[in-house]
Amino acid sequence: MKYIVVVPDGAADYPLEELGGKTPLQIAHTPNMDFLASHGIAGSVKNIPHGFQPGSDVANLSILGYDPRVYYTGRAPLEAVSMGLVLSKNDVAYRCNLVTLKFSDKKQIFMEDYSAGHITSEEAKILIEEIDKKLGSDTLKFYPGISYRHIMLWKGGTEDVECTPPHDITGKDISRYLPIGRNANFLKELIFKSMEILKEHPVNRKRASEGKKPANSIWLWGQGKTPNLPTYQEKYRLTGALISAVDLAKGIGILAGLHVINVPGATGWIDTNYAGKAEYGLNALERVDFVYLHIEAPDEAGHQGDYKLKIKAIENIDSIVVGKILDEASKRFKEFKILILPDHPTPVKVRTHTTEPVPFVIYDSRNAEKKDRKFSEEILAAPDIKIEDGYKLMDLFLPDNV
Repeated sequence: MKYIVVVPDGAADYPLEELGGKTPLQIAHTPNMDFLASHGIAGSVKNIPHGFQPGSDVANLSILGYDPRVYYTGRAPLEAVSMGLVLSKNDVAYRCNLVTLKFSDKKQIFMEDYSAGHITSEEAKILIEEIDKKLGSDTLKFYPGISYRHIMLWKGGTEDVECTPPHDITGKDISRYLPIGRNANFLKELIFKSMEILKEHPVNRKRASEGKKPANSIWLWGQGKTPNLPTYQEKYRLTGALISAVDLAKGIGILAGLHVINVPGATGWIDTNYAGKAEYGLNALERVDFVYLHIEAPDEAGHQGDYKLKIKAIENIDSIVVGKILDEASKRFKEFKILILPDHPTPVKVRTHTTEPVPFVIYDSRNAEKKDRKFSEEILAAPDIKIEDGYKLMDLFLPDNV
């Protein structure tokens, strides 16, 4: 038996007036995901435990079978692991976004774009290296990642600070959302110093001349220390691989003992290499038992508040990824199972993650039963099965191995 998990990040949503009271997932043309829903088990799962922020870190831990209440320590250390950074027990990693801030005449500062216009990795690397040169020290280092997503490593630092994800405060005055708590002033000072460093940097002058948003500040959040996860071999007696464009998912995969596969052209945005992800995933299944395929595009569209872009991302996933998997898996493998679900909703209305349950489908190639239904939030109203603790879904998907 081969096992395939497809995660269209943030694909679940709220009904929109612009869509006649329907969601992007309901409107999107998704014949392949609908086929899975019609021929499989369709259910409701809550991946965000009570009291946790609805981050992709928490949600993807849950989907992979790890109880966040036991294993979650923060987002940044997961990303640091994927970047090859080694943290000692006293080191704290912080997520370091490059963002676009807007400065008003009233001396207010607003979060204009949490991604600095989805800045390229090449441009971002130059800026983060400049930040490290000016603000780094023996105990503080800044490491470039992908696009706007980077890491600050603080040796002997503190994680006892309240920080706010920048995608939660788009369009808002940042003064209410700066770090709070022990050593918060030090972190705020880093943010304000970064504004001065980046304000007139050649990379930003060039971006401005091209009509692009400048990466004129860093934003620190998601802090924590490295968690200790049992591997998939230990937990499920399976070999596996993980494919994603984002460091957070890759970090979880590394800690879970999965082989992390980097797909050329995978961007974490609407222009990602959908076909490459499907092909690399199928090829990996020739060698391993389990593949986890994470696709960020719907989540980013939700953060942008763009329902048209979100529908396009969902349709790309359905036609290019799920369609190819369905077609090829039946040819390559005698038996296979597919689990498809968003990790959390990222509603276009609110432009950030929420905690509600999401629909899931488990398709088994051995099952011929058929029901007439679409893969959408409608499943939540009458699920075949309802799972309150998201980490238990993997036990349902992998019953032969638990």
